[in-house]
Amino acid sequence: MRVTGLAIFVLAGLSAGAGWADPPSASVRPPVRPGAPGAETPGPTAPGIVAAEVQSVQSLAATRLAQLEVPSSLRPSPRGTAAAPAAPVTEVEPHAQARASDAGFARWIEGFRARARNAGISDATFSQAFSGIQLNTRVLDRDRNQSEFTRALWDYLDSAVSDTRVRNGREALQQHGSALDGIERRYRVEAEVVAAIWGLESAYGHMRGDTNIIEAMATLAYDGRRRDFFEEQLIAALRILQAGDVDARHMTGSWAGAMGHTQFMPTSFLSFAQDANGDGRRDIWSDNPVDALASTANYLAEHGWTYGQPWGMEVVLPRGFDFSQSGERVKRPVSHWNAAGVRLTNGQPIPDHGRASILLPAGAAGVPLVIFDNFHVIERYNPADAYVIAVGHLSDRIAGAGPFRAGWPRGDRALSFAERQELQRRLTAAGFPPGNVDGIIGPNTIDAVRRYQAAQGLVPDGYASLAVLERLR
Repeated sequence: MRVTGLAIFVLAGLSAGAGWADPPSASVRPPVRPGAPGAETPGPTAPGIVAAEVQSVQSLAATRLAQLEVPSSLRPSPRGTAAAPAAPVTEVEPHAQARASDAGFARWIEGFRARARNAGISDATFSQAFSGIQLNTRVLDRDRNQSEFTRALWDYLDSAVSDTRVRNGREALQQHGSALDGIERRYRVEAEVVAAIWGLESAYGHMRGDTNIIEAMATLAYDGRRRDFFEEQLIAALRILQAGDVDARHMTGSWAGAMGHTQFMPTSFLSFAQDANGDGRRDIWSDNPVDALASTANYLAEHGWTYGQPWGMEVVLPRGFDFSQSGERVKRPVSHWNAAGVRLTNGQPIPDHGRASILLPAGAAGVPLVIFDNFHVIERYNPADAYVIAVGHLSDRIAGAGPFRAGWPRGDRALSFAERQELQRRLTAAGFPPGNVDGIIGPNTIDAVRRYQAAQGLVPDGYASLAVLERLR
């Protein structure tokens, strides 16, 4: 299921995994999501690529909110995970709340010790990791108070692919060129793509998060709302410590568990992290980003990245284009789109990089894209269309390309969660049921909008806009 590019819904303060339905819903680091494989053994290492010395790269303060614990977010909420804003929690003075809970938290830790021991965690590792750990009420507050934050795709891209971020990305590519070149040769993932993820995830290493991961995961597991998930992450974090990749003091990240330059969850670290500089540790936390960058390339490679294939390309649609043929569900050979008159912005035919789809993230009035399989590989890092487009476009800009040529419908605004639900209810009442009334603008809702538009004599582009909602009213 896909959330369209018009609206980016971020649950303020929520971090965590793209594509998660219940766990933290906004992540741009590779999470292991419920239902996705999450191996518990370390992945292969890549010793001796090159050790890169890190120097600061000027970056924007605005990055994603949940992972980096700042008020603005460059990570859109993953498609399929939109949820109503959480009900406000009755305010309790933090210290009183902590005092009331500390005894229960201590008992929970002792109970969890047995579960960790059964999972192969030594008592020494456990004791060292939990030394000084307290119930973190700030983490609980952020998890429980998730206000809805809505941004239009073009507003998100203005920040995610700003001139400053592009310039910083080019500087990072030059500064760490030898490391990234080695990573590209080994993993067959373009350096600019890895750099783009780095730029969105932590502003090229400047905003990695400083929350103690053991304390945060233990707090969220004790809280119980997503106990199984966070206990799994906590066990994985303890395995990382036991393996000697990092010590507990330096295992820091976002309040919901994402770690390092490119914000890996602990389970993803165990499956995909790499020792790129050959020092015997997979260190994604240090000022040297090489292990984190190699780990990101490995993540993409293991999920099917095709070297040399674009993620997508901006195109121009011909007059009379059949908009019912747009959308990720419609995959055709490039020859089909060329025969239909679809062209690149320079007037040339689309190069053949395999079967492709026409994506209209803001309807007929926005930027039309032809997308290839690598688009869906980036989705495995974070399945929000807006994030994938941002990574892809930022990587193109870092490599020297210009901005999109077509414009966006900047007079439009994103629908709120309540409005998205209303749209779905009204489509159902009008005879165009989209399925569940869940506030998620996925393929079923897009198809329902398209059928309604066609019946009304409108351009059937599937764009779930305020204009469509007002017409339904």
